[in-house]
Amino acid sequence: MRAHEQQPPPVVVVMGVSASGKSTLGAALARRLGWAFQEGDDLHPAANVAKMAAGQPLDDADRAPWLDRVADWIAQRSAAGEGGVITCSALKRAYRDRLRLARSDLAFVLPDPPEALLRARIAGRRGHFMPPSLLDSQLRTLQRPEPDERALAITGEPGADAALEQVERWLASSA
Repeated sequence: MRAHEQQPPPVVVVMGVSASGKSTLGAALARRLGWAFQEGDDLHPAANVAKMAAGQPLDDADRAPWLDRVADWIAQRSAAGEGGVITCSALKRAYRDRLRLARSDLAFVLPDPPEALLRARIAGRRGHFMPPSLLDSQLRTLQRPEPDERALAITGEPGADAALEQVERWLASSA
């Protein structure tokens, strides 16, 4: 790349288990940066939503078409030269690797609050298809990003504004 050429804005995947704050952080980040936002849960096939609503965890075969839809959204943002933020649990390294096929410099942000907070949030949710009973399965499946992945983990409970500032600083420094 020549010095006068600018890199396209990044696409950020806000990842993690249910009730970690993916949607809240992702939507706020997209608003702040003026980028498109996509709630990854909305890309699940109906069969996946029904399975989770019935308290059954998804397996890799269930997740495949969903991950393809998430990757398609990422590829569309990249092709348009636009930044974007999408939520996706991306619990396993293999899932993140699959998404990176759509864009190699994909950035991942993992809100990683304490388990007690996750349990309190998920128990208090209403109208979401993901029952509290699936949190244990997600916690067992979660493979936190490795040092060689472009990823930021936000641990603890920093608050919305502090988390946004942390993500913005990280994106600026990791470009």
